[in-house]
Amino acid sequence: MKTPTRYLTIPLLLALALPVWAERVKDIATMAGVRSNPLIGYGIVVGLDGTGDSSLAMTNQSMATLLGQLGVQQDANQIKSKNVAAVTLTAVMPPYARSGQQLDVTVSSLGNAKSLRGGTLLMSPLKGADGQIYALAQGNLLVGGAGAGGPGGGTQINHLSAGRIPSGATVERGVPTMLGQGDYVHLELRESDFTTATRLMDAVERAFGKGSAQALDGRVVRVKAPTDSGERVAFLSRLENLNLNPGTPMPRVIINPRTGSIVMNQLVSIEKFAIAHGNLSITINTDAQVSQPNPLAGGQTVVTEQTDVQIKSDKGELMVLPSSATLNDVVQALNAIGATPQDLLAILQAMKASGALKAELEVI
Repeated sequence: MKTPTRYLTIPLLLALALPVWAERVKDIATMAGVRSNPLIGYGIVVGLDGTGDSSLAMTNQSMATLLGQLGVQQDANQIKSKNVAAVTLTAVMPPYARSGQQLDVTVSSLGNAKSLRGGTLLMSPLKGADGQIYALAQGNLLVGGAGAGGPGGGTQINHLSAGRIPSGATVERGVPTMLGQGDYVHLELRESDFTTATRLMDAVERAFGKGSAQALDGRVVRVKAPTDSGERVAFLSRLENLNLNPGTPMPRVIINPRTGSIVMNQLVSIEKFAIAHGNLSITINTDAQVSQPNPLAGGQTVVTEQTDVQIKSDKGELMVLPSSATLNDVVQALNAIGATPQDLLAILQAMKASGALKAELEVI
């Protein structure tokens, strides 16, 4: 019996109706020349409750210089205040920033201050890489922590030697930002990929015509744009909102050995492999024993040390883990080993060396 054609076309229609995963151009690429600029400066924080720098020559000299500018002459060697701290200032000036715009400032201690909590930053210049002043910073610090201490100990919550001043800097002059040179603008992919660059070029040509874009390499795509500034802004608005299906990102596992953090994306997979894992711990205890003679014996006090060394090795059974194609399966396979995050750092490196881990291993 011949099958009716209308039943065979239903799966095809359903497949055509499935949505296509897409990204906007502005999410995967940036405009060449449109960038932020880091700023740095040096300043003085005052108003600390005895938690500032202690007998630091740099801080004392800075205070003497500051007081001299305010009309007060003071010898730097006579300044003994612990309510002042020398700090470094960092901020980021976004593209197209203009005079009067507010920036957030990060304040970090340069000396031996115990805490910057409750301090006030005095007016300080922020300079760019060219040494020119681009902003002025001043304001009260916000420190996300607390601490208390005494002669015999103390308690501290979070970090106290750094803080932020929201909108604590005012831009004095901006950095000129050109929207491309001549007849072209250049789109730079956040991650180099020849497939994505080709698809980006095709998406631009579908929207603005054949020959309007050219992929220069796996990262940069050159796009022809209007020369008039007003038309160019409208053109770039349309350009950055174009949708395209980028290439598949690379499977990657990010490892931070300092904190034991492990992060992997959804494309990570593993081949079938066997693993045995165990822990070896060595404990050394030293006990000092004092032998003291009687007062009239005429002998000498003798100190002997006894060392106790204990070696413990946890049992490691050989386990066979199946091949996994999804991130959930990979997580379950690694949890089956029963290892701590610190152990997983070594295990993942061994898996990569053996070829079982199908992903790039990046240590930060």
